[in-house]
Amino acid sequence: MRTAIFAHRGSKANRPENTLAAFEEAARVQSDGIELDVHLTKDQEVVVMHDEKVNRTTNGTGQIKQFTLRDLQELDAGSWFSGNYRKEKVPTLKEVLELLSDYSGVINIELKTDRNVYPGIEERVVRIVDAYRANLPVVYSSFNHESLIRLKKTDASAEVALLLWERLAEPWRYTQQVGATAQHLWEPSAFSDTAKQLHQHNIKVRAWTVNKPKHMQLAFQMGLDALITDYPEVALDLRKSYETAGKKLH
Repeated sequence: MRTAIFAHRGSKANRPENTLAAFEEAARVQSDGIELDVHLTKDQEVVVMHDEKVNRTTNGTGQIKQFTLRDLQELDAGSWFSGNYRKEKVPTLKEVLELLSDYSGVINIELKTDRNVYPGIEERVVRIVDAYRANLPVVYSSFNHESLIRLKKTDASAEVALLLWERLAEPWRYTQQVGATAQHLWEPSAFSDTAKQLHQHNIKVRAWTVNKPKHMQLAFQMGLDALITDYPEVALDLRKSYETAGKKLH
């Protein structure tokens, strides 16, 4: 089975994460999937950023939920990475999906509901996806599995994935109980017997965050469904070499 390459927060290694520049680059290098994170602003707009606070990746301070969209988008979301990206703003989910309207790969939307409560975020995200990405592949993930259950109640056909650090006993049972079709596992957990157990029950395994070439190779060898990486272009090149070597052996 071919292991898909998901770009973590866009092309995070060479662009400011979770910005339009990062997503554009991830699409340009032809990543199989693009992972991003969503929160709600004070005025209930769905925006794309990893942290609950704006401090690390903008020139502002404070919680996203304390900002209106207008005030949030006045912040500089690129200069922390490089002066070349000082015009980058915190994008809305709508803006990202508009940018990626021709992108046929998987969009992995992580709901950042494990620390902050964002009432109604699941319904809002589903409405946006329905409007901007109908009939194109999307998978929702979260460390807050109750959030995924709420999302499934909004859209029973949605593909959801459990985000997990740890390994579970009989991991397929809980996954099926939640209604998920995949586990997104931290590297050490993904590179274990858990992957084999999940595959035996037709549950996908995607590993995060796989940045070392030797670990990328291991993901290919194990037949993981995907690896999520800050270096999609490196992973894509390695996969090509791995597949070429395999063909030569046969």
